Amino acid sequence: MGDLRSEQWTLQAPDGVKIHVYEWLPEKDPWGVVQIAHGMVEHGLRYQRFAEVLTKEGLAVLANDHRGHGKTAKSEDEKGHFADENGWDIAIGDMKQLNDVIRNRFPKLPIILFGHSLGSFLSRRYAQLYGNSISALILSGTGGNPGFLGSLGWLVAKREIRKKGKRAKSDLMNKLIFGGYNKAFQPARTPFDWLSRDPSEVDQYIQDPDCGFLASTTFYADLIKGLKELDRPEWLNRMPKDLPVLFISGDQDPVGANGRGVKQVYRNFKKVGMTDVTCKLYEGGRHELLNETNRMEVMRDIVQWIDEHINKTLS
Repeated sequence: MGDLRSEQWTLQAPDGVKIHVYEWLPEKDPWGVVQIAHGMVEHGLRYQRFAEVLTKEGLAVLANDHRGHGKTAKSEDEKGHFADENGWDIAIGDMKQLNDVIRNRFPKLPIILFGHSLGSFLSRRYAQLYGNSISALILSGTGGNPGFLGSLGWLVAKREIRKKGKRAKSDLMNKLIFGGYNKAFQPARTPFDWLSRDPSEVDQYIQDPDCGFLASTTFYADLIKGLKELDRPEWLNRMPKDLPVLFISGDQDPVGANGRGVKQVYRNFKKVGMTDVTCKLYEGGRHELLNETNRMEVMRDIVQWIDEHINKTLS
């Protein structure tokens, strides 16, 4: 594309792991930066189409492949595994390191953090820890408190770690977490119909060797522990109260319990006094709104929301 400059590079984390980063720049100097945190068992390059839309609007876009994902995962053994210990915090630390780089390179520009699915959960924790380092937060395909399933999942994950080891791929945990997601879409054409109504997008996901793989026992333990702690009022209270937040989700997305979980999180944000929170559910939309049949509408809405909430005169 003529108006898109893209690059890839790596960031060295404090523990020596090289974090792969994708960067897309507009032709002219950007007026803002979107930092993307991708979902589970996918990768940052899948956001290229979204980046093309954003760069046309004059925004720079940067996305890192989380540990165990995309080009950050250097081997099959590393795939789907954050770290042997404290993986959740380490993955959020990687996002903070990328944020520091962005702020050094574009010191006066507002940064909008966009997190999808797993990335939305990491971004919610990020906003609690480092809310002052971003100007806005967009959460796509997020979900509510896992409740009983979370407690059960935690016990199963711990047992799997004891039985199989920290890096073993866990089919059992995969079934426990994702097993029910396709139920609403029977008769399903593929195991991943819950991702999108667009069959070609689902097929691309299935054909991508860096998508849909099994994660490790420890990864699932990290995820469940992270999820169970996200909604604590004392943590929610740490977010800057005036941070603009946009929730977007499909009303047929099983991760967000068809919108119910998303509304629950939205209400939790409002309850602690967040003053600028918007929630938009898309009718018929499934989990990956950026790859849905109405993706252009979704992207236009995101751009419009950014335009309304980020003051361009700051830059």
